[in-house]
Amino acid sequence: MNTSEAISSAAVSGLAERRLDWRHKAVPATDNGTTHADFLAAKHTLAELQTPLLTLDANALAANADRLAKWCAEHGVLLAPHGKTTMSPQLWTEQLNRGAWGITLANFAQLRVAREFGVRNLQLANSLTDPHAIQWVARVATPDAPILSWIDSLGTVDVINRTLDGSDAVLDVLVELGSHGGRTGARGVDAAMEIARAISASPNLRLVGVSGYEGSLAHTADDAGLAAVRGYLAQMRLLHEELLAEGLYGSASVIITAGGSAYFDDVVTVLSPCINRGTGPRVDLMIRSGAYIIHDDGFYRGISPFSREGDAPFKAGMHGWARVVSQTEPGLAILDAGKRDLPFDEGLPEPQLIGSTLGGPMEPLVGAEITSVNDQHSFMTFDAKTATVNPGDVIRLGLSHPCTAFDKWTVIPVLNSSQDTTSSGDQTVVDLIHTFF
Repeated sequence: MNTSEAISSAAVSGLAERRLDWRHKAVPATDNGTTHADFLAAKHTLAELQTPLLTLDANALAANADRLAKWCAEHGVLLAPHGKTTMSPQLWTEQLNRGAWGITLANFAQLRVAREFGVRNLQLANSLTDPHAIQWVARVATPDAPILSWIDSLGTVDVINRTLDGSDAVLDVLVELGSHGGRTGARGVDAAMEIARAISASPNLRLVGVSGYEGSLAHTADDAGLAAVRGYLAQMRLLHEELLAEGLYGSASVIITAGGSAYFDDVVTVLSPCINRGTGPRVDLMIRSGAYIIHDDGFYRGISPFSREGDAPFKAGMHGWARVVSQTEPGLAILDAGKRDLPFDEGLPEPQLIGSTLGGPMEPLVGAEITSVNDQHSFMTFDAKTATVNPGDVIRLGLSHPCTAFDKWTVIPVLNSSQDTTSSGDQTVVDLIHTFF
């Protein structure tokens, strides 16, 4: 791989030559067999697509990417966005081109995708316990193209030691601090210190930082939720200070990393005092926000720091489009999009606009609600006295949780702007985003 690039421009641009066909449900049947490049050259519009459909908003994506890049630069922190949100090398490129340190992934398969597209700096926000994954990382990671991973138990240290026994490979790892009731991570500072000592004693491991994930400890931005997050982050800071005092870091450059898309402001507030550019090891603070580039009309709209502060909030960069396929009871419409098409785990889709055609004029759909979703259908209730809904009508849906939206689509059209309530024109497809889940 070319380590002078943050990601291989040749590999990403090569997606333009991919052929589109029946495997890509967002692509019209009339364009079966065309290439990505030819599809865009034809300047297709929203009206030429079909439902069910997921689309992205080009302006929102750019604005969101710019917003967090600027914020990180202002606060002197690194960004390694969690690539599992989109699994799209094209969107990773947008983040890396704006100064992101690298890309964070969640498992071995995702690491392989990222390295195939030439992502130089990688972080696995997880522990390596599969021998195949351990051996692969040991083989492909280099000082110029590092792969960081996390360790949260003595058992993981033992697995890596046994797998690499007799090898001169050394893996760069961070000790992960967890919390009782949380997800992964050593349960407490004392347990994390014991693990760090075992890492320091291993011939195949080098301790380069502290990691954690505060998002599993709270799901709200109320006082109780924020107190839990901040208390946990304070423990991460304490762990770092004890590691420094005991001299357990094995590198002159140390990373402290936390921060999803919900509480990254608290991460910086609590942990930025750890940043060190003077004597001793260099210490960088890294956040891993991933959903921010897409944002949403649900969970992240309510919990994002920028939404809570009211200071230039992120913009919803994705929408669902569904058509009414059945309207046989007053006040109930069945739509042609369901669990296989749209996210539902962090809130059901939100009906926003209605129109008679895809790409045509739309108006607000007030009082409508998605009450449940099946595999291929959504149940939408509405006030039959004030709203008229007919078979064939198109509903634009606000969505919640981009992480479980992208995995349902291999190709996602990007539109030149969001359809708003006053628009009477169509929208051009300006890009196609490929995903690799």
